[in-house]
Amino acid sequence: MIQNISTRDARYPIGHGHGSDAIHRDPVYSYAVTLLHDDNGHTGVGLAFTLGEGNQLVCEAARFYAQRLIGQPIEEIMAGFGALQHTLADEQQFRWLGPHKGVVQLALASVTNACWDLWAKTRGVPLWKLLLDLTPEQIVATLDLSYLEDELTGAAALQILRDHQATRPVRSGILQTGYPGYDTSVGWFNYDDAQVRENCKRAIAAGFTAMKLKVGSRDPERDLRRAHIVREVAGDQARVMVDANQQWTLPQALDICQRLRVINPFWIEEPTHPDDVLGHKTLADAIAPTRLALGEHVPNRVVFKNYLQAKCAGFIQADAVRLAGVSEFLAVSLLSRKFGIPTVPHVGDMGQLHQHLALFNHIALGHEAIFLEHIPHLREHFVHPCKVEGGVYQTPQAAGASCDLKPA
Repeated sequence: MIQNISTRDARYPIGHGHGSDAIHRDPVYSYAVTLLHDDNGHTGVGLAFTLGEGNQLVCEAARFYAQRLIGQPIEEIMAGFGALQHTLADEQQFRWLGPHKGVVQLALASVTNACWDLWAKTRGVPLWKLLLDLTPEQIVATLDLSYLEDELTGAAALQILRDHQATRPVRSGILQTGYPGYDTSVGWFNYDDAQVRENCKRAIAAGFTAMKLKVGSRDPERDLRRAHIVREVAGDQARVMVDANQQWTLPQALDICQRLRVINPFWIEEPTHPDDVLGHKTLADAIAPTRLALGEHVPNRVVFKNYLQAKCAGFIQADAVRLAGVSEFLAVSLLSRKFGIPTVPHVGDMGQLHQHLALFNHIALGHEAIFLEHIPHLREHFVHPCKVEGGVYQTPQAAGASCDLKPA
């Protein structure tokens, strides 16, 4: 039973140009942390990710949600978590601050993720195993599918899960081989050309066969020059992605994305404003077959549904520390599976939580194991940092969701 709750405002200046992009030039990687303490000595840890200022607001909102859980056993909470999450998200006064976006949505992510972590810890298993051990009915009971019913009903979600049960053994070998990663730190925006070149060489030496460059410069020639550097060092066989972090207007994106196609990007990420679904559709049609990767700043399942309906997303980058946690991530994964679009998570959690979710996506839903983003800058702050060897995530074995942070 959950006896008490607390929150933690955890901020980690990373400096030296790390984490910089076209919009966020000086980020402070931060977590709004929810801690659920039960009567057996377990603590569920949930994260939501911010870049510093305002992190305390998310903590305050998370405390508001988490108070509702005191006195309840985690097994009972999770048995009907989808209905509970719907009730929390629709709290009559708090909902006005969203709905389903911004501070209140991040707070719900933190609380939801703490519940999943506590559930796995009380059962003594890693989150990926808990997810795989649950029946399709139990999984669907953790989901709020409201506003998705025109595309994904509860019955349809059940069917997707059941359809892939028999072939799970074919995909379970990934637990031994590990899940492929890609290096997203070779080309932060504030790195100079020489540093980008050296980082690419180091990534290749470390076993990565895919890497990402930050673009969105005021001078498009800088973007093109740096993109050519990455492609030159990585070689023709490597997958190279570029990420504009929403910097371009649609006319700018139409121009520069066409010019970037010369390096054969595996995807172009967040080219323009994340709410402009039709703008992304215009761009996707114009640069096909080059694909767009979308989702880092998509706040909820409804907007993801619109992207999928518009047929402009080549990759869905759902993030369980921006959406309403693991449960909404799973709803989006099921939805994207129904549309046949791969889910390649954005990792605001630095890959700690998403290494579990990527395994579930592949084994239980049949999503292709393309790769998972790897960002190493906060490794020293986690009790059980993810292990990436030879460019591959090694399967975590500790109970829970790998989100425990060391004391400040």
